[in-house]
Amino acid sequence: MNKLLKALYDSFYERPSAAQLKAEIERCHQALIEKLDKPERRLVLQIIDCKDQIAEDLSIDSFICGFRLAWKLSQELNMYDKGRFALTDWVE
Repeated sequence: MNKLLKALYDSFYERPSAAQLKAEIERCHQALIEKLDKPERRLVLQIIDCKDQIAEDLSIDSFICGFRLAWKLSQELNMYDKGRFALTDWVE
């Protein structure tokens, strides 16, 4: 099911352009290139890649959790529509 939800996420989510942040990243990257040797640059870039992966994983997880919550609420409302219970008994 997570593959299906990931596909939904990929089809609906539009990444913000973040042009100013990208320009700042590029500026900082150029400053690092000038100040660090190649092994240190690789290490910093690896850290950035890992942070980016964490942010992407959290975004996908948040989408999936929100979708599941919406699905459960939909099921509860569907049961309410069929008269199985009164909504006031469930929420005060």
